[in-house]
Amino acid sequence: MQIEAVGVCGSDTAYFTVGRIGDWIVDGPIILGHECAGKVIAVGSDVTQVAVGDRVAIEPGTPCRDCRDCMAGRYHLCPDLVFFATPPYDGSLVQRMAIDERQLFRMPDSMSYEEGALCEPLSVGIWACRRAGLEPGDRVLVTGAGPVGLLAAQAARAFGANSVTVTDIADFRLDMARELGFDVERVGEGTSRDFDVLLECSGAPTALADGLWRLRTNGRAAMVGMPKQDVALALSRLNVNELTIGLVNRYAHTWPIAIELISSGRVDVSSLVTHRFPLDETADAIMLARNVPDSVKAIIAPQQRSA
Repeated sequence: MQIEAVGVCGSDTAYFTVGRIGDWIVDGPIILGHECAGKVIAVGSDVTQVAVGDRVAIEPGTPCRDCRDCMAGRYHLCPDLVFFATPPYDGSLVQRMAIDERQLFRMPDSMSYEEGALCEPLSVGIWACRRAGLEPGDRVLVTGAGPVGLLAAQAARAFGANSVTVTDIADFRLDMARELGFDVERVGEGTSRDFDVLLECSGAPTALADGLWRLRTNGRAAMVGMPKQDVALALSRLNVNELTIGLVNRYAHTWPIAIELISSGRVDVSSLVTHRFPLDETADAIMLARNVPDSVKAIIAPQQRSA
């Protein structure tokens, strides 16, 4: 594979700056990057699903394919999953790498490599909608207007949500959500308790608890953003509404629909790309979110160098 585009994720920044996310600890050199797309430049003798010259979006996890979860189709929960840029495994911020053909998905000519790379965060949004049991006609609240929040909101709309409201504390991100056609609220200003689905994408310590209070009876929630500390929930008072909470750990079987949503124009991922970097400016790309508040998504081009 020749890697053409790699998106920067918050996990890349965390590994780069503090060297850990939960139980995953960086204890030696590691190559970052897991949002990626590229071009097939060589294939093995047994490869049948892709050919030299194919432009592909890349799913970054390699499961064992033989354990109980894999055999049940839950390969993202495989205990032996090898996931790009998750210690101790290297990621895709390289010019070339070998990848299992089962992780490669052909893109139509209308899709750019950048769009292909963003199938990964869109997949998180798609999986959040599935974990929340989103149904056509639902009123959806998305907390957090970062890349995943904005993509989860778009996925919810594509899946038939009646309305989607996005909350955040940053005016820049709220403006982006508004430009994408969503209703917006600053955190703490909304009072409506008429939502069917909550997609919590901020990771703020109180966001899940606050969002659950805004759900109707039989409401469903998916928790995407992971706070650094334990979350307190008033379950004794919330249970009267018989709410359902689903946790989100990556995704499964989402790349074909992500490609369809992007190529059909039903989801706009390109507008989220606010900054682009060549490979030798990777450190600047990884630190973008911390150094430039008015930013959303950085893309690194491994085949490019600074002029």
